Amino acid sequence: MPLMEPGGERGTRARVARLILEHGPVAAAALGERLGLTPAAVRRHLDALLADGMIEPRTVRPRGQRGRGRPAKLFAITDAGRSAFEHAYDDLAGSALRFLAERMGEQAVADFAREQVASLLKRLEPVMRTVPADQRVHVLAQALSAEGYAASASKAKSGGDQLCQHHCPVAHAAAEFPQLCEAETEAFAQLLGTPVQRLATIAHGDGVCTTHVSPQSLADSAHRDKSKETGR
Repeated sequence: MPLMEPGGERGTRARVARLILEHGPVAAAALGERLGLTPAAVRRHLDALLADGMIEPRTVRPRGQRGRGRPAKLFAITDAGRSAFEHAYDDLAGSALRFLAERMGEQAVADFAREQVASLLKRLEPVMRTVPADQRVHVLAQALSAEGYAASASKAKSGGDQLCQHHCPVAHAAAEFPQLCEAETEAFAQLLGTPVQRLATIAHGDGVCTTHVSPQSLADSAHRDKSKETGR
């Protein structure tokens, strides 16, 4: 199904699918509000996406009801739906990296991966210096979304923040060459100025790339301790 075809019914359907990709699982009413569609129009697009296997329904009982009331019906993207958004250069990237590894070795792949994220660092490092520490994850999520990663940021229950990337344009290449994910993770830590840890990746079969960002206070504390040690 050519989800990305612009204009008309398919263009609107692509917008519905992208919202589910970026914000799902999500309710039909929320989709209608975001896109300015009537309930009937939303249902028509959802039915078509369900029939094509692009999305799947999920039921979630609202908190605190404990058996009372009707469970909420939400819609989430499927693997087939996610693959419809993948860029054609994923396969080309994999072929290029295999060629590079065979001719120049694995270190060349790692160097290439760092070079790829260098442009992101160059663009964002000046911006991050002017952004309050507690807003940096959100700024990074916006930048990644502009690059096609459908990213979002939220507070983590365990403390710190959580950065999620709901789409990876090079997921297949990254599955074969983890250096891509490693370089990206290093770049996140550099931009945010605090340790980060990858908890899940689409390349490894997870539904979302999830990165835990340590609280800035921990990074500041570690920096103070290091300064004391070097000052002795």
